[in-house]
Amino acid sequence: MTITRRAAVLGHPVAHSLSPVLHAAAHRALGLEGWHYSAIDTTIEELPAVVRDLDLGWAGLSVTMPLKQAIIPLVDHVEPLAEAVGAVNTVLVGPARCGVTLTGTNTDVYGLVEALREGLGGREARVENAVVLGGGATAASTLAALGELGCTSPRVLVRSLGRTGGLQEAAARMGVTPRYEVLEAVAAVGALSRADVVVSTMPAHAADPVAHAFASHGPAPSGVLLDVVYDPRPTALSQAWAAAGGTVVGGERMLLHQAVEQVRLMTGRPAPLAAMDAALQDALAVDPAAS
Repeated sequence: MTITRRAAVLGHPVAHSLSPVLHAAAHRALGLEGWHYSAIDTTIEELPAVVRDLDLGWAGLSVTMPLKQAIIPLVDHVEPLAEAVGAVNTVLVGPARCGVTLTGTNTDVYGLVEALREGLGGREARVENAVVLGGGATAASTLAALGELGCTSPRVLVRSLGRTGGLQEAAARMGVTPRYEVLEAVAAVGALSRADVVVSTMPAHAADPVAHAFASHGPAPSGVLLDVVYDPRPTALSQAWAAAGGTVVGGERMLLHQAVEQVRLMTGRPAPLAAMDAALQDALAVDPAAS
């Protein structure tokens, strides 16, 4: 008997998302006939209505910007990590006595950890000195990921200290103690070059001044750069880092690994990493700027 289940990625805009490619590849590899994964463009204003329509035909949702915080009050339960980070990127749909129960969780942290491990050389890798660029929801997930890798006091460089309130609250909930500084592109170069890990969570092109400063003034980097942006791909910062001899992990690696964990949670089966990775590489080969 074929079981029909639905899942989707919600966000705005979302038509360009590679999540359907990754999840569809997983469903094929797992032999899950009747499973369908789509992209649904959803604004913050439209989100409550979409959530109300969920029933047991749904396995779950992937949630991307700008909905990772807006979804929190709309679910029945929030798992501890997602609550600490203050961002939900995955909603699981389960049975309840009357209808469904919705559980919010966060697989971005898992995706960040696994992507950084790729660049650092394996599962035993530890981080002592890290720099985070940006102060939004992904920065909070990055603090959690760095904590798992051993770094609980990274430097966080932001354009405005007055906009770090949410990040500081998340850090306090997680028990990490970042050092917050105003991002000045030229001044940041030395800190970036000496770090074991640099994670840029800034939007597309927002880190370009840092890239230009690094290309002009930067010594050879000693660590790994993960730029979570993958549209455009490669970013200016990634290009400058690689040109100086540093190791770069593309943002698509985080996307892959967070989707791997989503598949496990939604299907209850180990995700087929190799099949999902192959589908991702094929999609990027067809459209290198895809995201």
